[in-house]
Amino acid sequence: DGGSFPSRVGGVDVKNPVWLAPLAGITTPSVRLFFKSMGAGLTHTEMISCAGLAHGSRKTFSMLRMIEGEGPLVLQLFAPDEVTLFEGARRALSRSSFDAISINMACPMPKVTKKGAGSSLLERPETSAAMVRALTPLGLPVWAKTRKPPPASSMDTLSFSGMLLEAGASHVCIHGRTPAQKYGGRADRDAVVRSAKAFPGMIAASGDIFSVDDTLGLFGEGCSAVFVARGALKDPFLIPATLHRCGFPVDERLLAPELDTRLDLITSLGERMLQEEGEKTAVVLLKRLLSGMFKGFSGASRFRKALFETTDWRGMSEAFEECRSSERGELCDRREVS
Repeated sequence: DGGSFPSRVGGVDVKNPVWLAPLAGITTPSVRLFFKSMGAGLTHTEMISCAGLAHGSRKTFSMLRMIEGEGPLVLQLFAPDEVTLFEGARRALSRSSFDAISINMACPMPKVTKKGAGSSLLERPETSAAMVRALTPLGLPVWAKTRKPPPASSMDTLSFSGMLLEAGASHVCIHGRTPAQKYGGRADRDAVVRSAKAFPGMIAASGDIFSVDDTLGLFGEGCSAVFVARGALKDPFLIPATLHRCGFPVDERLLAPELDTRLDLITSLGERMLQEEGEKTAVVLLKRLLSGMFKGFSGASRFRKALFETTDWRGMSEAFEECRSSERGELCDRREVS
């Protein structure tokens, strides 16, 4: 029953410690609800611009949408300073309710760092601490998502995390890469684990979580939770498999899902996306998940190729139905031998 894991982390009640990370352009309401159905104990919004919120951007405000039943949900914000951050957070909370607010101090992309936000904050610890302090009066738990500070920084991972917690953060997620590494190379798990051991129950891990053993190893070293990101896109069934190994109850159909189950899941997700995010977004996001959804089935690569060439939902749904109705044809329950 997962009894060895706490039911409250970072000031938020959670059913388990396997969470969906915030992913720009991906963690829309439909995708969050999908991974919640896979068992994710918590999800995040996309990274939302406080400057956009402060300026009343309709597109930015649309990113605050949520679907009933997808919580607990953490609002992820990015800003270059505490004044912009507070104003953006205040406006966001006037529109929607969330379980915590997370400050992004991890994004390494130039369009974010050039504005003084994201991982550039690792080089401005005083501003980072001030941002945490600025949000605490809003009454929600304040979280931070960080990386390993660059070599030239005045602080290492452990001291930076400690500073944020001392400033009032309830929880810190550490991605074990420096900003310069972006998503290349290997994540430094030792740096994450040192902080997790120093601040029990306060540190989550992100980066290179692609297998059940990856997650179990991090839990064994004291991490309070894991943020599954690219690993969830590569294999959406990683979350239920991990939860099962941790002793949490899981829908048996998700542990070794047959083709019909996978088709039901992707079709249901597509229909919800069509309703919530529109056809263009639905087709793009479904293509991000296709490889993982049908991995390991005979003929899957040809099926995926055909779907990747599809430009609309009608074509995709027809391909799903054709696959379902084929008499144990190209793509069936014969697993490919690896």
